[in-house]
Amino acid sequence: MKQIWIVDDDEEMGRAVSLMLRLLDCQTRHFLNARIAAQTLLAGGRPDMMILDINMPEVSGLDMLEFLRRRKEWKDLPVIMLSSEAADVTVDQAMQIGADGYVMKPVTIDELEKVMSQAFYKHIL
Repeated sequence: MKQIWIVDDDEEMGRAVSLMLRLLDCQTRHFLNARIAAQTLLAGGRPDMMILDINMPEVSGLDMLEFLRRRKEWKDLPVIMLSSEAADVTVDQAMQIGADGYVMKPVTIDELEKVMSQAFYKHIL
């Protein structure tokens, strides 16, 4: 069973995504900010995938993604960005930093499953 970390400051969105992931037979852990997720990684935790909200206080999802991609131990961790921001420049920036997928809020279970499958496939190759 895959362990997916959701990093989103919106508790309701975190619960909704967590429920969808459990329906897809995944275990989840929800973090309300990127700082706590990073501390958990540094303490030795490691998910099979991370889903990051872009707009969060203190540390944005893009900052967290950049942190992950600069460290060799998490460079290959599949990361999907989840955001209500549809601006092409933001999507492009996330993909250039190293996101494996980008989904818009509100997300459907079918969309989430498709993007997750693509992200896992990229890391198998």
